[in-house]
Amino acid sequence: MNQNELITGYKNKIKRVLISQEEIQAAIQKAGKAIDEIYDGRPILLVSILKGAFVFMADVCRAVNVPCEIAFMCAKSYYAGTQSSGVVKITMDLDRDITDCHVVIIEDIIDTGRTLNDIVKVLKSRNPASLRVITLLDKPSRRVVDFKADLSLFTIPDLFVIGYGLDCGELYRNLPYIAEYNTDA
Repeated sequence: MNQNELITGYKNKIKRVLISQEEIQAAIQKAGKAIDEIYDGRPILLVSILKGAFVFMADVCRAVNVPCEIAFMCAKSYYAGTQSSGVVKITMDLDRDITDCHVVIIEDIIDTGRTLNDIVKVLKSRNPASLRVITLLDKPSRRVVDFKADLSLFTIPDLFVIGYGLDCGELYRNLPYIAEYNTDA
């Protein structure tokens, strides 16, 4: 396959834009104000679930005015495909004590809920002062565990989505919008 065929194939996998860059940024500004109101000047620890939430966390971090630190965790339930494996594995844990911290987990998408359910259990056992979950996307029709974020910016139907940090096979994270992935192309 030559480079032109590769680029055409890449573009053909973007079926349609679901949420524009402008809609995402407006929702993040609202979320930043909500976080500021909740914490009222108290410092927070933003915890990004890698890899998908890194873009979202960067924008949330810039949208808040309360003092904030950042940290990263990595958990996987997708292994190069478009379906969750059903097994959640924490592959990178926090490297700091979160006792008495106001922790805000920043997630890209809640699908089955397994990943965040497991992460929240782990972090709650570490005695944070508070723990909240903010997700960019919520896909409640796929939920297999009883889990709900404290703040969801967008609810989407049961589609495989890419962009704004979300990937398929590690590609498409750089798209500035959320798009439906074309599984037929």
